[in-house]
Amino acid sequence: MPTKRQAAMGLFFVTLLWGGTFVWMKQILSSLDPEIETYGKSGVVATIVATRFLMALVILLAISSKARSALKSKDDWKGGLILGGLMLGGFVLQMLGIHSVSPSVSAFLTSLYVVFTAIFSVIISDRKPTRMMVFGAILATMGAGFIDGPPHIVWGAGELLTIASAVFFAVHIIYTDSITRERDPIAVTTTSFAVLVSGALLMTLIVSDDMMVVESTWQDGVVFPLFCLGILGSLICILVMNLMQKSLNPTHAAIIYSFEPVWATLYGWSEGLVEIKIWLAMGLLLLVGNIIVEYDETKNSHLSEEALPE
Repeated sequence: MPTKRQAAMGLFFVTLLWGGTFVWMKQILSSLDPEIETYGKSGVVATIVATRFLMALVILLAISSKARSALKSKDDWKGGLILGGLMLGGFVLQMLGIHSVSPSVSAFLTSLYVVFTAIFSVIISDRKPTRMMVFGAILATMGAGFIDGPPHIVWGAGELLTIASAVFFAVHIIYTDSITRERDPIAVTTTSFAVLVSGALLMTLIVSDDMMVVESTWQDGVVFPLFCLGILGSLICILVMNLMQKSLNPTHAAIIYSFEPVWATLYGWSEGLVEIKIWLAMGLLLLVGNIIVEYDETKNSHLSEEALPE
């Protein structure tokens, strides 16, 4: 098992790559406006998500005997069903949302999963939220409300879909912690990819009248960012996450993940997809709120463990 320092460095590396996924998703959808008009946004998004993870699954099966063996394990399929189902909901909602928001806004709103992870951990452990946690959650909520311009009570569909994806990712972090402690991380990564691909393809069949939507994956401006999503954002990131996160508690992992929107903003700005406005600085409130919530949750988790009788 990796040390806590190795795990922390590994997850920090994941955030560097995940920051790029917001730019790649935006580039793909911007290149597919005609296809979205023809086949519908849901059909195109489901196809892209399926292709992205199919690419990762095929490579993982080709290079790992553990991955191939996992396809014969009932227990690995059980874990994969949970993780794959949660990832399917998260990635589809996230990509649907990013069509109408910038990569930086999508990344900052997605990072609300940090707050959600802490809240769900408190609920699971049946502890009362502390004042510090409430304060951090308020800061994060304020940051989310201001990040895309002057404060507004009603968010658009893109923002709401992105926040919904954050809920799925928070639950995924919690289940990843428990499942990868019991099952081999490579094995459950494989089955979760298989579940996600199957679910995304089924979604494509349901929401698209024309299966020619699959041609959208080979359009100009799509192949390279889709390759980056499949190899870097899916295969490497999720495999490293599953291998490393078991060495940290979910809240410690989530605080590292909260740096993801910083990289997304920098990458998006370098590609001309993000305009640095004064309101975007309010995203720092969201980041600070995330850190406060997670620091408080981690501290209280340690106190709870020390209080247990030996």
